Amino acid sequence: MIALTLAEIAEIVGGRLHATDGTPVVTGSVEFDTRKVTGGGLFVALPGERVDGHDFAAAAVAAGAVGVLAAREVDGPAVIVPPVSQAHTRSVALLGDRDGSGAAVLAALASLARHVVDELSTSGNLTVVGITGSSGKTSTKDLVAQLLEQLGQTVAPPGSFNSELGHPWTALRAGADTRHLVLELSARGPGHIAALCRTAPPRIGVVLNVGSAHLGEFGSREAVALTKGELVEELPSADEGGVAVLNADDALVAAMASRTRARVVLVGQSASAQVRAEDVRLDEQARAHFTLVTPSGSAQVALGLHGAHHVGNALSAAAVALEVGATPEQVAEWLSRAQRRSERRMEVTTRADGVTVVNDSFNANPESMNAALKTLATMARAGNPRRRAWAVLGPMGELGDDSVAAHDEVGRLAVRLDISRLVVVGEQARPMHQGASLEGSWGEESVLVPDVDAAIALLREELRGDDVVLVKASKFAALWRVADALLEGDA
Repeated sequence: MIALTLAEIAEIVGGRLHATDGTPVVTGSVEFDTRKVTGGGLFVALPGERVDGHDFAAAAVAAGAVGVLAAREVDGPAVIVPPVSQAHTRSVALLGDRDGSGAAVLAALASLARHVVDELSTSGNLTVVGITGSSGKTSTKDLVAQLLEQLGQTVAPPGSFNSELGHPWTALRAGADTRHLVLELSARGPGHIAALCRTAPPRIGVVLNVGSAHLGEFGSREAVALTKGELVEELPSADEGGVAVLNADDALVAAMASRTRARVVLVGQSASAQVRAEDVRLDEQARAHFTLVTPSGSAQVALGLHGAHHVGNALSAAAVALEVGATPEQVAEWLSRAQRRSERRMEVTTRADGVTVVNDSFNANPESMNAALKTLATMARAGNPRRRAWAVLGPMGELGDDSVAAHDEVGRLAVRLDISRLVVVGEQARPMHQGASLEGSWGEESVLVPDVDAAIALLREELRGDDVVLVKASKFAALWRVADALLEGDA
């Protein structure tokens, strides 16, 4: 973060000083975990389910924090933030925020982030990139960050830290030497993406896709598209340097071109895309090779990431890098060197006995389930002889009235892809097992087990060398425990 006195921070957030004259300067990082506070930092006091950060203010100061951003007076120098409206409190998803103090602190944190981003952007040195979509945000964010790091200091969030807390926290990592700030934007309802854009206004916006994730909250894909499109509506005009990178292969995303003042760059495999992939082919590990075609020339890409779905992610990252000055040849080279950065996303590990575990258990929706199953099928078919493919799948959340049909279709797809064994974990995912059975599964080709422990026991008993196992479910199912158990003790 840029250096600011506590008095300046109080003015920015509309707060008041407590136990300080305001002259101490924040020169370190902004943290909400006392274990990560360093000298010169600012501690953000947030309520949680079990503990309240306000109770740890003194510990944060003892660890080196210059002051505390708080909703009430604490034991130490602080900026006390003003309260926010009940409407704003309801819009913030913060566990343990019973009195609105957390929403007030987050609102202040957003104001502080906006000030810092504005200061850095005004100097002409900072480019903010915003990424949204129903699936693939984190993988694309990681690709964009790896490409832009070749062109200057880049800040991006760890994992999927894309909430009202993660967004300003990441933005406040930017400093005078930062050239690129890469952010992913998620939403639980209308207006959320627009609000995140106001916290850190992007110059380049990327919309990856509109899928079935969060249908339980939005009601339809069209409603999802309305919210995802808030990103392109918030971009500056083409004359001001605004760029909207849109997926030409997704009709709902491509239609967002009419909703933005920014210059539109289409990406995809269709002929209408300015940045596109041609001659796409997959190797035995389902890693994509393709020709990157751009208005400035073409180059060959050999992705190290597993799954054909990463082609679209790579094209979006390529378009961003081209916009900030990279050449097609540089982009192709950097994409070919890019690695997976966030855990439990198509994380492929082969055991000493030849069993390959594909841990994609971080989260799931119908589109990402389909992509993961297709990747599994590709890896199995590439074996000589063909490898046995196991799909260990758990429930997908937030699908509302479409939940049964969506789970049913995943089970049917597993059969159509000739997956050897389908292990469905948990009663919530039962429609997957039923769909597989109705599609033509027989015997124990598809099996429903009650929990993670039962799945682990089955796999340990029946797996044999050279099998390939996909593990995937929504986060709440914690199916990564299956992957961890399969790899436990293996070098």
